[in-house]
Amino acid sequence: MSEFPEYKKAKVSDLIPYARNSRTHSDAQVAKLAASIKEFGFLNPVIVDGENGIIAGHGRILAAQKLGLEAVPTIEAGHLSEAQRRAYVIADNRLALDAGWDDELLRIELGDLDAEGFDLSLTGFDLGELTTFFDENISSQDAPDDFAEVDETDMPHTCPKCGFEFDD
Repeated sequence: MSEFPEYKKAKVSDLIPYARNSRTHSDAQVAKLAASIKEFGFLNPVIVDGENGIIAGHGRILAAQKLGLEAVPTIEAGHLSEAQRRAYVIADNRLALDAGWDDELLRIELGDLDAEGFDLSLTGFDLGELTTFFDENISSQDAPDDFAEVDETDMPHTCPKCGFEFDD
């Protein structure tokens, strides 16, 4: 195995979701992922186990399906043992929750993007979060139509400080 595996293309229809994946993906999150992929491209490959089993990237595959993509970039991690693969499915999702934000730098970066007219919904923050964050109304464009169809009152919410998900 090389230190840095090569990206390979895989057909979306050939990829097999991990049946015991404990991470969930709401319609709203999948819509955000799809909007991100549409804007920036498929920049974060799906990690597979050598037999087309998805280790990481379940949400990205749902977004790819929503966009009608036939193939996506993958990285093969067939070198992992069964226990390592199962643990990485969890670790890949959990470790990101431990990251925090430098609120002042985030405020500056989002403010600059907003001043340039960039659609801030593509950052993953919804307009309510952005308004609360800036404590004022911002001029960002309306969210894409895909977001408007989702009733967010029935969706879990995530604390931006600690990542804890809770229902209203």
